[in-house]
Amino acid sequence: MVNMRRKKLPVMFELEVVAYAAGGKSIAKKDGKVIFIEGAVPGDVVDVKIIKNKKDWAEGIVQHLHRPSQDRVVPFCKHFGVCGGCKWQMLPYEKQAMYKQEEVEQHLKRIGKLAIPPIQEIASASETRFYRNKLEFTFSSKKYFTTEEIVALQLPEGERLGLPSIPALGFHVPGAFDKVIDIDECFLQPAPSNEIRNALRKFVLQKGFSYYDIRNHVGLMRNLMIRSCTAGDLMVNVVFGEEEMSSINEVMEFLKTTFPQITSLYYTINKKFNDSIFDQTPILYNGNAYAIEKLGALKFKISPKSFFQTNTKQAETLYQITKDFAALTGNEVVYDLYCGTGSIGIFVSDKAKKVIGVELIDEAIQDANENVALNGISNALFYAGDVSSVCNDDFFIQHGRPDVIITDPPRAGMHEKLIDQILRMEAPLVVYVSCNPATQARDLNLLAEKYEVTAVKPVDMFPHTHHIENVVQMKLKIH
Repeated sequence: MVNMRRKKLPVMFELEVVAYAAGGKSIAKKDGKVIFIEGAVPGDVVDVKIIKNKKDWAEGIVQHLHRPSQDRVVPFCKHFGVCGGCKWQMLPYEKQAMYKQEEVEQHLKRIGKLAIPPIQEIASASETRFYRNKLEFTFSSKKYFTTEEIVALQLPEGERLGLPSIPALGFHVPGAFDKVIDIDECFLQPAPSNEIRNALRKFVLQKGFSYYDIRNHVGLMRNLMIRSCTAGDLMVNVVFGEEEMSSINEVMEFLKTTFPQITSLYYTINKKFNDSIFDQTPILYNGNAYAIEKLGALKFKISPKSFFQTNTKQAETLYQITKDFAALTGNEVVYDLYCGTGSIGIFVSDKAKKVIGVELIDEAIQDANENVALNGISNALFYAGDVSSVCNDDFFIQHGRPDVIITDPPRAGMHEKLIDQILRMEAPLVVYVSCNPATQARDLNLLAEKYEVTAVKPVDMFPHTHHIENVVQMKLKIH
């Protein structure tokens, strides 16, 4: 008979954490092996449970903290360590920024193998709490129980699989797709985000409405999206897993009357197996069809399915750096590639002769064109289509070759076909905005055939996480 019992994970004892590695992990070394550790701070001495063990390296998580680093601080959120959102709360913010800048430099040098000028100081966030304008929460029929909660239940040894199924409203637990942490206070989004979520949870439980069971795909209450704009608008979209209109109307009327400050109140019925609503139709229950957000003097219409940078204040910083790196004088044709809803192109349009935006998602281009009209902009045009296919010779003849290219691709980076197109276009200046410096470095290495990096500035959009944005200016080499 095959032994199906899992092999017990080894533990390495009293490791001294010596450095920071990419992706929010830290590093210790033992017997010539590099140990990448989740949840540690350089200077800590920890026991580490190994979850992946190779010849020259291993990965693990902190099992016990023997001696804390002098840099370690007390996390401000009680959900820290369980919720996967803010993994760096135990690290002072100035240290977070320092390590993020180091990560950018390492990626550009090791992956990009690039000669780069001194990296400009990271644009740190002025607000490190309540900085997100949008959060999405999940209703689940199965609450995630912490170790402390399991101990409090006093279950007999071996019966922890018999944990009660208690509904929860909050965030998914990393590595447990069907379980959700019941969040009562989150420090990511300003009021009334917590108030809306907690009041809705209480109302739904009182009514006995079912929470979604992701394994069996049944249940009424599925997701909750809250968008709080700095301009004052508040959008809420409640996603239901079943079309029970009497119950849906009760939920929506409760939100309408309890929170009159909601300016756009939507609901969506999603019976699919996945949570994405981009192929669904949100239904306006009350208020305005759009929320309005501002970047500087510019206004942007946002619908329930619109993409918009989730940190509005830092988005303005990011776009201003992009604008500065573009070095516009008013005479340039600017191509905004992967333009999304056109926010960067619109932001730089006052300093450009013409802006041409290209984006694959048709709905995003519709939003971009509405935002152009909303701001009375006459020198920006946006087109839907695959960037590497749209930007061909006929397109250049129609719109003129670019003087400046701004590209802001997804985390996977740019398609090689587009890189080839950029090399053929030979625009004098390229500004590459990235949410993943590793793939950015890979792309810059390919662009180095004709371009040299002339300026680099990281931007921290997401405090207390390991995510980092980076803006790079490249200039065409003189032949």
